Order: sequence, then C-alpha cells, then structure tokens
Amino acid sequence: MRKHTLFKLISFGIGAMMLAGCSSPGKYREKLDQTAYKIIEQKQMEALGRIEPFSLESPEESLRKKLMLDQMLPYSSPASLSAKDIEAIPFWPKDDYWKAQPAISHATLSYASEPLRLKLLDALQVAAKNNQEYRSRKEDVFLAALNLDLTRDRYRNTFSGSLSNSIESNLGGNKTTNTFTNSESGGFSRQLLNGVGLSARIGFDLIKMLNPFDKTDIDASGDASITIPLLRGSGKHIFAENLTQAERNAVYAIYTFERYKRTFAVSIASEYLSVLQAIDQIDNAEANYQRSITYTRLMRRQADAGKKSPIEVDQTIQDELSARNGWISAQISYQNRLDSLKMSLGLPPDANIELDGEELTRLTESTKSISQSSGIDAMEKEVPAADAPVELRPLTQENAGPMELDVDAAIQLALDNRLDLRASIGRVYDAQRKLVVAADDLRAELTLLGSAKSGGDLNFEKGRYNALLTLDLPIERTQEIKTYRERILDLEQASRDLQDTEDSIKLSIRSRLRTLQDARASLQIQAQAVNLAQRRVTSTNLSLQAGRVIIRDVLEAQRALLSSQNSLTSAMVRYRIAELELQRDLDVLLVDENGMWKEYSPQELKK
Repeated sequence: MRKHTLFKLISFGIGAMMLAGCSSPGKYREKLDQTAYKIIEQKQMEALGRIEPFSLESPEESLRKKLMLDQMLPYSSPASLSAKDIEAIPFWPKDDYWKAQPAISHATLSYASEPLRLKLLDALQVAAKNNQEYRSRKEDVFLAALNLDLTRDRYRNTFSGSLSNSIESNLGGNKTTNTFTNSESGGFSRQLLNGVGLSARIGFDLIKMLNPFDKTDIDASGDASITIPLLRGSGKHIFAENLTQAERNAVYAIYTFERYKRTFAVSIASEYLSVLQAIDQIDNAEANYQRSITYTRLMRRQADAGKKSPIEVDQTIQDELSARNGWISAQISYQNRLDSLKMSLGLPPDANIELDGEELTRLTESTKSISQSSGIDAMEKEVPAADAPVELRPLTQENAGPMELDVDAAIQLALDNRLDLRASIGRVYDAQRKLVVAADDLRAELTLLGSAKSGGDLNFEKGRYNALLTLDLPIERTQEIKTYRERILDLEQASRDLQDTEDSIKLSIRSRLRTLQDARASLQIQAQAVNLAQRRVTSTNLSLQAGRVIIRDVLEAQRALLSSQNSLTSAMVRYRIAELELQRDLDVLLVDENGMWKEYSPQELKK
C-alpha cells in the first residue's frame, strides 16, 4: 500500500517536472509580465495614491512605421520599422514571442501623401508612444519590478526536483554484466523573514520501486534541516533588509518616472512652441523682405527721376539684401527646429510633418490680458519738466498671470508635492536602516542548527537527529567596524543630499517665479514696442511721401518693427514655457500614460 502511494506521488512529481520543462519561453514571459505589472500597480498606489495603465507592449503598427511606409521614407534595415519586422535568426523561439497589440489610434491625425498635421496635444501623445528615451524610462520601472520579484523569490517556498540514471557495463568477466543506477529526489526550502531557514529532501530508487519482481523494501531516503540565528542576523529588520530595499527601490522608480513624464512633456511643449515661433519669424521676415523690395523700387524710380540720391538707393538695396538674408535664415532655423522636434517625438527627421499654426493664435489670445499695461497711457500724459525728479516704477503684480503665486506658498506647494524630495527623504531612512544592520554585524553570531535524516522505508522513528549550537565571538570584526563607520558617513551624506535637494527646489521655485515676472514685463514692454514701431513705420512712410524724412529713417523704423514683432512672439512663448516649467518644478502638472497633461489651476484650489 505504501509502495503504491509513493509510486503515485513520484509519478505526479515526474509529470510535473516534465510539464514544467515543456513550458515555452512565451509562457514564461507572459507569467513574469503579469507579476511585474501587478507589482507596478501596487507601487503606483503606494507612491501616487492612484493606478495608471502601464504596458511595455508595442503596437502592431506604430506611427513611425506608418509614416515610413506611407511616405516611402528610406531606411537601412527592417529593425528601423520595429523589432517585430526583423527576420528571425536560426533557433529563434517558435512560440508566440510577440503579443498582438492594436495599432495606436490617431483618429484626429491625417497622413500618407499629405503632411502629418500635429496639434500640441497630438505631439504630446505621439512623443509618449514613439520617443525612445521615454520607453527606456518605462523599462526602468519594469526592471525595478522584476528585481523586486526576484528578491521576493528568496523568501518564497522553493521546490526542486532531479532525475538521474546511469548504466555501467563490465566486460572483464566471463560475461558482460550491466548495472543500472538510478536516483530521483525532490526538495523543499523556505527562508523566513526572521532569518530562520527550512529545507527538506526526499529521494527514491525509481527503477527498484517500479520493478514488480523486486520484493524488497523501497530504497528511499529523506532529510530535513532548520537553521535559526539567535544573535547576529536575527530579526526581520535585519534579515529582510534586502527585500525592504527592493520594495522601496520600486517606489523610487515610480517617483523617477513620474518626474520624467512631467519634464518630458514640458520639453516637448517647449520645442513645439519654438517651432511655431520660428514660423512666425518667417512670416515677419517675409513681410519685411517684401517691404524692402517695395522701398528699393520706389527709391530707384525716384532716383531715375532725379528726386533721390544714389546713396539713398544704395541704402535701400543694402537693406533689401539684409532682409533677404534674414528671410532665408529664418527658414533654415525653422527647418532645423522642426527636424529636432521630430526626433524628440520619436519620428524620422525626414517625415513630412506640419504643426498647427492656430496654437500661436490661441497663445496670443491667452496672453492678451497679461500683455496689457498702463505704461503706454503714462507716456501720453502731460510731460513733466526735464529737471523734475524721476520716479522709477518698480515691477508690480499688475495683470499678473494665474501661476504667479506667492513665493512662500509656492515653495510649500513644491515641498508637499515634489517626488524627488520624497525619494531623498526615503533614502535618509534607507541609510538609517543600513546603519542598524551594520551595527548588528558587530554582535556575536549564535546559530542553532537542527537536522533529521531517515533511510530505507522513510521511517523517521528510526531516523538520525542532530542539533548543533555554534557561537562566533565578536573578536575579529575589522571589516564590520569599517562598514559600520562607512554607514555613519552614508547617513550623513544622505542627510546632506536631502538638504541639497530641498534647497535646489526652493532655488528653482524662486527662480521660476522671477522668470515669470520677467517674461510678463518683457511681454508688456514688447507689446508697447510693437504698437510704437507700427506707429513709427506709418508716420515715416507719410513723412517720406511728403519729403520731410530721408529713406534711412524709414528703413530704421522698418527694422525696429521686425525686431519688436519677433521679440513679442518670443516673450509670449517664454511666458508660456515659464508657466509650464513652474508647474513641472512644483510637481503639480499631471501627465497620464498617453502623455496628456492636466495643468494646475490655483483658482480651482481656492474654490
């Protein structure tokens, strides 16, 4: 009866081992991915208080691949399209290595023979799906989850099984004799968080057990052991330190990725707006070039009529050449910025792409109230005497934007939200724990070991039992003392790092607020400058027709208008970017898994 029961047990064990051996790489991968994604969800909730979709799976057809194929862009290898397009090499796994994923939906995007048109929010989504560094940062989170799972595995139940057979032929006697030897074993081990280690093993002679003519007892053996640390290395806070650190590293990976998403979104927006600024500069340069050509024609015709001197004609021609150079340079600058943006989006630089020019129009409307100032009215009031005292007006909060927060409130908001600061605080605690572990290593090591072994028919009543108590006195602890001293220094360094992070946050917030104020002042000044430049161009044109000014005055007014127009656009873009950078540094700019952001609203917070 016992032999029959053991036969079923061993048969089941061998079947399980064979089944495990037949698992495909794809099955292993799928199981591991599920474990990693579950860990990431747990750590997202722990770190952020919310769960966001997270996946490393590539779509069946990315936007990059569609552009390259639809626009017939050159490429050097199928790997340029995607890893799924690479031809399999010899011995490639035959299972379904790649999971089928639906193509990314870009319902609002149109492309193929026509240029791909991107709005700002479209660009954010495209970058989140196609940028290579963005994906690498996601992989860092995934790898942290895998490392945590591997560390957790040390404290799980571990089963093992082995099967070995051998045959020995003896040809030296009167007749050949063959001897078969066989060994099968199964084992179990478990490492408890408090340092206690358990292990057990059982072995059988399978051939002898399955031989119906063998009437002898089953040739089986078993043993078990336990290890209990009593002094050094005992306790969960000591033995499970590696697990604790792996758990925290996974949280830090979530913090780092969230910070990166916000920094990345702001950088994409900054590049996008810089391209729109370059487009506006082309328009301004083109208008200036056309005006220069008109003035050159006018001066040449008047010079032919004897009304203007050759010097004035040369001045207009020189100005026309300068305007042409500026127009061409503006186009080259635009093309370079656009190519750089394509690379940041993870798209080929030779892809045919256009941006939404209405984004700059919307930016102009959103900053209109901020650009208004009473300064121009003050200039039109009654002019004081030249020797009257001059009173300089300091910068005020007049027409300040919603993100121009009180500096103390902004700093407190950053200290409450900055994820890198939370990580720095956590690393101080990490250093404290490691100091505790190092101090524990200075103690004596007292370990209790116990073992039990049985042979024959697995009758543990007739087994052999041993107990051993070992003591390692703390006489030689040179290395441990050095480590302990190093951990004290590590704690001090972690504390200094925290201080540096906190001070850097305060510095960045104060600087961003000043940048916002400076950008607002520049925006207001440049808005006035454009009005004055336009008035000056109109006035000098009328005066030129009346013969009261020379052409040089007109050309100078024209250059002033071009400069002020470019400066106004630059000020608008700078102010907008400063708003986004402040939200990023406050860690209040929320970015979801698709790259879409939700901006911070101080007004909603007040409500």
